[in-house]
Amino acid sequence: MASEDNDCRERLTPPVEVESNDPEVLRAALVREHTERRRAECLANMQAEVVQLAVDLLVREPDVEGFFGGLTQTMVEESESHACGVWLIDDGGERCSLWMAFVGDRLYTKKNGLESLAFPHEALGSHLFAFKDGWLQTIEYENDDPRLPPEVRACQRDVDVRGMVVAPLVLGSKTFGWIKLSNRGVPPCEGASWWRVMLIEAMARQAALALHHSRVVESSRLEERRKAILEERNRLARDIHDNLAQGFGAILMQLQAAQREAAKASVPAPVALKLDTAVDLARTHMTEARRSVGTLRPNVGDAEPMSTVLARIADRARLTTNVPIELRLEELPRVGDGVEREIAGIAQEALTNAVRHARARRITLHASTVRSIGLRLSVADDGRGIAAGRSTSGFGLTSMQERA
Repeated sequence: MASEDNDCRERLTPPVEVESNDPEVLRAALVREHTERRRAECLANMQAEVVQLAVDLLVREPDVEGFFGGLTQTMVEESESHACGVWLIDDGGERCSLWMAFVGDRLYTKKNGLESLAFPHEALGSHLFAFKDGWLQTIEYENDDPRLPPEVRACQRDVDVRGMVVAPLVLGSKTFGWIKLSNRGVPPCEGASWWRVMLIEAMARQAALALHHSRVVESSRLEERRKAILEERNRLARDIHDNLAQGFGAILMQLQAAQREAAKASVPAPVALKLDTAVDLARTHMTEARRSVGTLRPNVGDAEPMSTVLARIADRARLTTNVPIELRLEELPRVGDGVEREIAGIAQEALTNAVRHARARRITLHASTVRSIGLRLSVADDGRGIAAGRSTSGFGLTSMQERA
């Protein structure tokens, strides 16, 4: 606030030339004032045009990749530059990589020849990520700038790139990545460099807003999809519990009653054997139905430690098999109820597969911490494994992939 007050006072303070009687001094002051006014008008018009351009692009190219494709092309054409590239920081915040580039008259994306570019984009991406001065402000690089990696400078010399402007894609305090303009030759006039910097900064603001909006929409879409899947799983679990499981329970009771009556009546051995088989089948399928309910609705309580949840899942699995299930749990971080629910579902499905299909002598469930913030889960057994060509044939594996 104090800085804004100082800027305001400086703008209201008359220039020192006002007190001069020298016509040349006054003339120079008027020229300077005229130049500054023209620059302010140019900047205001540019920002208005950039906003309009961004709106038009979003209407014409509603997906974020199409929007940035149009934006990079416009940047190259309007600024008479050689190329415009976009580097984005990955979701883990550990590195940044080239996402797309418009070079000459062609757009390069990951699906359209991006890896064929001879420019050392990985080296520049590492530099941008490590160069903290460029995270919040625009950086101008001159010809053969010593701040750049040697391979980038060598490539610029080969293609006669004389300068480069890099602006961060910033919204609030978050930096999403960088947008770069490179040009060949000397700017045609003194103000061209200033104009190019103002243009890329205006474009970067709109690009960051569009990128943020796209990620919010995508996150909302994924959350809605997750809720829809969870709702459908709950519906299926209710149907299985109320119909199949209860039905098998009733059938089992009737069969057991018939088994007792058969024992009293001394029915023939083949009939008794068939009754025994029917009882075993009914009990097995009732157990499977209840296991399916548990798989569809993994029980993760609010604020319940993940280790407690995994231990309970292992205990339940032990009730359905004679195979020893070893549980190895380290101190685990909290990763959110939604994520933990999916982890529990994966653990439950993996144990179910191991119990039912592996023919194992031992099963091990191991959960550990990754870099203090992540969680690694593994379910291993010494059984027969998955036959070649059948890795994607089961619903259980597909379910685990979707949860992951």
